[in-house]
Amino acid sequence: MLTISDLTVRLGGRDIISGASAAIPPRGKVGLVGRNGAGKSTLVKTIIGELEPDTGSVDMPRGCRLGYIAQEAPNGSATPFETVLAADVERTRLMAEAETETDPHRLGDIHERLIAIDAYAAPSRAARILVGLGFDETMQGQPLDSFSGGWKMRVALASLLFSQPDVLLLDEPSNHLDLEATLWLENFLKSYPATLIVISHERDLLNNVVDHILHLQGGKLTLYPGGYDAFERQRAERAAQAAAFAAAQEAQRAKLAEYVARNSARASTARQAQSRAKMLAKMQPIAAVSEDPSLSFAFPDPEELRPPLITLDMAAVGYGDKPVLRRLNLRIDPDDRLALLGRNGNGKTTLARLLAAQLPVMEGAMNTSPKMRIGYFTQYQVEELSGDASPLEHMTRAMPGATPQAVRGQLGRFGFSGERATAEIRTLSGGERARLALALVTRDAPHLLILDEPTNHLDVDAREALVQALATWSGTVILISHDRHMVELAADRLVLVDEGTARPFDGAIEDYIDFVLGRNQPKDENSAKAKGGAKADRRASAQLREQLRGLKKKVTDAEAKMARLQAEISAFDQAMFEPSSAKGDLAKLTMGELSRRRGMASTALEETEALWLEASEAYETAMETGQMPG
Repeated sequence: MLTISDLTVRLGGRDIISGASAAIPPRGKVGLVGRNGAGKSTLVKTIIGELEPDTGSVDMPRGCRLGYIAQEAPNGSATPFETVLAADVERTRLMAEAETETDPHRLGDIHERLIAIDAYAAPSRAARILVGLGFDETMQGQPLDSFSGGWKMRVALASLLFSQPDVLLLDEPSNHLDLEATLWLENFLKSYPATLIVISHERDLLNNVVDHILHLQGGKLTLYPGGYDAFERQRAERAAQAAAFAAAQEAQRAKLAEYVARNSARASTARQAQSRAKMLAKMQPIAAVSEDPSLSFAFPDPEELRPPLITLDMAAVGYGDKPVLRRLNLRIDPDDRLALLGRNGNGKTTLARLLAAQLPVMEGAMNTSPKMRIGYFTQYQVEELSGDASPLEHMTRAMPGATPQAVRGQLGRFGFSGERATAEIRTLSGGERARLALALVTRDAPHLLILDEPTNHLDVDAREALVQALATWSGTVILISHDRHMVELAADRLVLVDEGTARPFDGAIEDYIDFVLGRNQPKDENSAKAKGGAKADRRASAQLREQLRGLKKKVTDAEAKMARLQAEISAFDQAMFEPSSAKGDLAKLTMGELSRRRGMASTALEETEALWLEASEAYETAMETGQMPG
């Protein structure tokens, strides 16, 4: 058992973890979750001994082996296969010793131990892990220095999995993986024979792999049984209880304060009042859970364009004179929602860059709507933000000629207001930087938004906010993501990029997962029925999104009308209270006419508020259930 006892860790004079305690069950599979910046990585670094706690302790059984991926990826001339095999330090040492040992008794002990640790099956096990993470036989034999940073991190992950530590610690292991490798990793971790602690914002991975959720919030740890969905239900119940307790306590505080104020001056009740005052001072406030206002994504809606936005006719695209993809036939219309699927290296980003007009057509034809604006989000934009500049400076440069109000308005859509708008980028979390990059690429209200792995720096709550924002946005979306939850909710059409081309994948994301894992493949006679059901699901999703936009417009229109009517009522009140201040037409009206018109505006305001409330409730119900009310 791994036990965390009254742990406090301070960094830069600030408590990151404060008096946190938790007991991880033996062989438990635990998902460590919390908002970006909550201190999850700090906790893991403390567990592995990289950081010293200010107070408290982390205790494990003697001889327990911890496994954690270092920040730096492996380098050198060794191959991925050799690197993974070398990760089993005991096997490597015994194999080397067996080559030189001459004492027959010692040699017998060595071979006995090698058999006990299944050393002779290690090469095939290493190869299976590498294949699962995307390395074919040729790639396994290439030097590490020939790979990109992302592939090197896959080698580091493979080495860690191969070494089978007693406590396996993983920090966002799927960030460098495609969906196919993520699915393999998920199945591997399900059957991992020891304790697992994984930091992940992948809702599906947390639901399918872990049996406990360790929630880090406000420096404290709370352990919940079950996967992520079960955790959300339990957290919502606790939040409701906390809110109720906070309300009851506030009422009690108000009652005590009133008693103290009323009785302090009277000699007969002064002692009781003093006692109540002490009680009031000692009452610890109960913190009700509140929504984070920084969870804000609001994409500006573009004007309508006639279809199609883009057509590809037997197009080819690549780099230099070498095509990566050929025979591309694709049509993209306004309000389309496409997800590009396929292993890393198959050409998903290449196709995205072609559609974003960053790469030219090498063969065939590509036609685009001349008025179409494109927003293209990539991780490189997040990494290239200047650390010395602020969000306001970045947006001001990106919107030359725009008024300060327009610049701040675009930032406000994504949660950057007040001090957050003027903070240096280096002080922002990864999630905040991703939101800023999204704010920058959507500043011109694009008709087509291409998102290449937009969730890598976003926590679960932020991902959900992004999905909801996309659901009500009127533009076209092309998505590349290994987050199945996002693909399922944000995409109506799936396009498989594979074997040097791109073609429609007939089915939903669950069908694609079955296809990758080779399970539940429909028989020929049932194929048409399965495809028809998938198409019906996609049509229903598109219809729901259209209805959501209609409801959102009703809410927005009602809010605007309420603001106008409230302004009119205020003007009528001012004219009636101080006739000399009345201006324009109001100055010409009699007191009776002012009163009559105010009454009409008040009635209209009540009716509009009722319409607003009805539309708001319908919109919230549809967002929560995925179905229109009634």
